[in-house]
Amino acid sequence: MFHEISDPMMARMAQLEQADARDRADGTSHQKRLRQISPQVGQFIAILAAGAPIGRYIEIGTSAGYSTMWLSLACRAIGRKIITFEILEEKVQLARETIRITGISDIVELVHGDAVEHLASYEGIAFCFLDAEKEVYQSCYELVVPRLMKGGILVADNAISHEATIQPMIEKALTDDRVDALVVPIGTGELVCRRT
Repeated sequence: MFHEISDPMMARMAQLEQADARDRADGTSHQKRLRQISPQVGQFIAILAAGAPIGRYIEIGTSAGYSTMWLSLACRAIGRKIITFEILEEKVQLARETIRITGISDIVELVHGDAVEHLASYEGIAFCFLDAEKEVYQSCYELVVPRLMKGGILVADNAISHEATIQPMIEKALTDDRVDALVVPIGTGELVCRRT
């Protein structure tokens, strides 16, 4: 999977990593920043996604499509497709460019809209990566977990860096008998939940 990253994807990953680093250094506003995951977290979620059961693959918060590229590697390796949601028009345009440049349009469906308004119509979720505005994490958790199939995985980013904001969701996950959950100290912290 990681040994088969195409040159266009490698170049786009590097470009987005540089843009994200520049935004952080320049103090670009929180809303406009790409706010993407680290390469290590990308590898982590790709490995988890590749081992998830057969079912729907969903990403909540596309941004410019950096994490989408990592997830597309898993989807290509196991013959799946992924639906990714982004609410901001500017980031939708960046994500469309990423999808086009890297040749992953055959396995990625980009939805311009609020995932919270769409999630109720998706059953049999095998894998979900959540990296959106932290205020919607609780709602997304409550919508995704009942729709996870047995063995399905939900990964929520920023479980350590934004712990104060998403603490109610983390506490819910750690005590929820529908899932086995833990916080993994990689990147900004990943809450990993597996449906029992």
